[in-house]
Amino acid sequence: MGDTFQPRLVNNPFEDPALYVAFRYQRRALLFDLGTIDSLSLREIHKISDVFVSHTHIDHFIGFDHLLRSSLNREEEIRLYGPRGITDNVRGKLAGYTWNLIQNYPLTISVHEIDGEGKKITHLRAADLFRPEGENLTHFDGILLDEPSFAVRAAILDHRIPCLAFSLEEKNRLNIRQERMEAMGLASGPWLDELKRMVRENYAETAQLGIPLKNSKEKKTLSLKEWRETLVVETTGQKIVYVVDNGFSPSNVERIVSLAREADLFYCEASFSQEDEARARERCHLTASQAGTIARIAQVKRFIPFHFSLRYEADSERLLKEALAAFAKG
Repeated sequence: MGDTFQPRLVNNPFEDPALYVAFRYQRRALLFDLGTIDSLSLREIHKISDVFVSHTHIDHFIGFDHLLRSSLNREEEIRLYGPRGITDNVRGKLAGYTWNLIQNYPLTISVHEIDGEGKKITHLRAADLFRPEGENLTHFDGILLDEPSFAVRAAILDHRIPCLAFSLEEKNRLNIRQERMEAMGLASGPWLDELKRMVRENYAETAQLGIPLKNSKEKKTLSLKEWRETLVVETTGQKIVYVVDNGFSPSNVERIVSLAREADLFYCEASFSQEDEARARERCHLTASQAGTIARIAQVKRFIPFHFSLRYEADSERLLKEALAAFAKG
C-alpha cells in the first residue's frame, strides 16, 4: 500500500519555499507556504483545499495572486491559515484589484488567523466583492485542521515576527488485506473508502455493509465488526513536518523538536553555512548544521533541507552536505 500523502517541493532549494502535498487516490492537495507557484498546473492548483502560510515575507506569500487568479471560478472554498496579521495581508492583496464585475464568481476564501491561543476566522466572498463577512473567534489548541483521516498542527516560532511551523499527521492508516479480498471473491471499488470511513468515524459495530462480488451483481453483507476483523489492518500513519524562517533559540528548538518528533519527513530550512552563523543569527535563520542538529534531536526518519540562501548557489551541494553531516552525527 503506497503512502497517502505525496509531497514535493514546488521549487528548487534556492527558490521560493512551497510544499505541495497531493492525496493518493483523491482529487485533493494541501499547500504549505505560498512562494512562487507558477510551475504548478491549473489542474494541480484546483486540487488545493487548504493553504498553510508560515508568514508573509514576500518569498512565502507572493504566490497568493497566482492562486487567486487560478481559483476565481472554483465552487469549493479555499481555507488559508496563517499567523497574526494574515487577515489584513489577504485583504490588502484583494484591495489591490478592482472587483466590480465578479459578483457571479463563486469563490470564497476563509482566512484562519492564529494569534497566541486564539483563532479568528474571516470569510471573503467574490459575490460580496471580497468584503469581510462575520469574524468567528475560537480557541487555538495547536490544531489547525482536524479531519477523520488526518490533522494539521502548528507551532508558533520566532522570526522577529510570529512564524508558523506545520505538522501534517495521518491518523492510524487503514490498509486492506488484498489476499483476503481475492479469497472471498470481492470486487475493488468505492466501498473500500466507505469501509475505512465507517471505521474511522466509529460507526456501530453492528452496522451492515454490503460489498459487491467479482463478476456478479450480488453483494456479500457483513457487520462492520466482521469486515474490520477480516479485511482491515491498522498501522501508524505518515507524519510530514514543514519548518522555515526561525532563529536557533532554545524556545524555537524546543517547539520544533516537539512538533517534529519521529516525523517520517522533515522539511526544514537550512539557509546559511555554519561559517556564516553570525549572518544567520542576524537574519533570524537556521544554518544547515543547526537544521541537521534539530532533525537529529527530533529523531526524524528522513530530513530534507531546503530554503538555501542564493549566496551559496555557485556551490550548490555545500549546504546539503553540512545539513546531512550534522543529522548523521552520533
